[in-house]
Amino acid sequence: MFSTFKDITGFIITDFTLIMDKELDKQGIESLANKQEPLFLQSNEGVFHITCSQQNRQLVYHLCETVSIEEDLNNIIEKLQDCDWLIVLNTSDQIVGYLNTQRICKELFQKYQQLQAYISTVFNTINESCTVIDHDKKVVGWTKGAEGIFSVKREDIIGKSIIDFFSTEHLEILNALEKGTSVYHQQHLARENKVVLINSNPVYFKEEIIGAVVAETDITSQIRLNEELYTTTEKLFHLEKEVTKLTSTEDPFQHIRGNSTALKKTITKLKKASTTEAGILIHGESGVGKELFAKAAHNIREDNKAPFVAINCGAIPSSLFESEIFGYERGAFSGADQKGKKGKAELAQGGTLFLDEIGEMPLDMQVKILRLLQERKFYPVGGTKEIEVDFRVIAATNRDLAELVKKNKFRDDLYYRLNVVSIEIPPLRKRPEDIIELTHYFLHEISIKYSRPIHGISQTVMQALLQHDWPGNVRELKNVVERLVVFSENGEITTEELPFEFDSEKINTARGSATLPNKENSSLNEMLQEVERNILLKELKKADGNKQLCAKNLQITRATLYNRLNKLGIK
Repeated sequence: MFSTFKDITGFIITDFTLIMDKELDKQGIESLANKQEPLFLQSNEGVFHITCSQQNRQLVYHLCETVSIEEDLNNIIEKLQDCDWLIVLNTSDQIVGYLNTQRICKELFQKYQQLQAYISTVFNTINESCTVIDHDKKVVGWTKGAEGIFSVKREDIIGKSIIDFFSTEHLEILNALEKGTSVYHQQHLARENKVVLINSNPVYFKEEIIGAVVAETDITSQIRLNEELYTTTEKLFHLEKEVTKLTSTEDPFQHIRGNSTALKKTITKLKKASTTEAGILIHGESGVGKELFAKAAHNIREDNKAPFVAINCGAIPSSLFESEIFGYERGAFSGADQKGKKGKAELAQGGTLFLDEIGEMPLDMQVKILRLLQERKFYPVGGTKEIEVDFRVIAATNRDLAELVKKNKFRDDLYYRLNVVSIEIPPLRKRPEDIIELTHYFLHEISIKYSRPIHGISQTVMQALLQHDWPGNVRELKNVVERLVVFSENGEITTEELPFEFDSEKINTARGSATLPNKENSSLNEMLQEVERNILLKELKKADGNKQLCAKNLQITRATLYNRLNKLGIK
């Protein structure tokens, strides 16, 4: 912001002569009044400006009004309309100088010229497009950035009406001028092949609009660079749908590994919520698999052909938000798909829109998402036809949204719209029994991936895994198991490659209390087989001998169960 001219110090004239009442005789006062330097007389009646009449040589006394050195310049200009001279007093009521209309005009004009120099330098320095128009729609400001976007030279447009160069439907600046509306970070089709991020404001003077300003940032290249990523994502999306069709099961939660009580309660609760169309808000720490739970809920609600479209709310840049969510019409910018691009909202039609990391969404984006969820209508970038959509919403976050609402970092209206059914996914440290099953599952999966057969996992390694706090949850566990497989030697996994510290003494104590074969000099493989044998016998007893149910409870195929039973000699 430019400083205003409130300080009058630079306007005060200090060259003057001041005399006190009866300090000089008339002849002495007359001689001083004939000098070029102004003469002031201070008396009990006030301060007088003394001049000598050229016609009759009579002294003329003009009573002067006084102002404080801290007086606002606007007030001083108003006072000068009624008098020619103003005496300036300091905070101690001492005369420090005077003001007159001529001096004010001269100084203000110089200040005006300086301000014009500042503005001109700013306009020549910034890269962004900035346009300024007056109340007659004439262009009074046009930067080099505007020349680059609109291909119009400054000397060709300054002083001319902006509507002579552009059609009114593409001029957001006219809304600011005529309606007094403002926009901030709105995506706008500036011309046929240019998409910009626009800010626009009316210019007010004495409560009247005298012009408008618009600033535009060209984001066409950002959208173009994002196009390849979008194309890849779209292909992956369609591929995932086909894979889901081929691998769909009766229970969508079958792919969620674990049999702990806490996990089973969460799944039961989510299954109930998934039989309705109510909005679901999934809470959980990073790495617990919130998207996996969201997909399972989606598979219960929708048929096989219904899309599941995920949006990482914290990863979309503000400048690309609208084109990613709402898409754009064909020809919106050069290099774009000539057929245009469907946004995530339209892709979710008839299915589920998954708002991941909703707590990371900036406030200005929350307004747009809320409007979409409320109205289920939107305009694509560069489009004139409103699109209606119908989808179910699942949101997920690792943050406390209620606390963010209290701190005004998350909109309360959006929070209440999303938080119809709240589901909390327990972290891995609160369900340690699932660590064993997940470890064996990842061990099998990753050993096949890298063609590195693993004989098993020792009690020492397993106890170290059970002892760890797992701040990264299931994601961290999978990464640790992958690391162990990568650095395994001859099919053996050791604690040396664990990327975290553990208490060896606790591990030894736990090993001593574990159920192991009571044989001296037993090999590691024999001990592991005995542990596996005990687990299988326990699960078979729990399932009353039903091998299909037992395999389901262990999250393995029935063929795998039969192979393990035969190998271990269990009839």
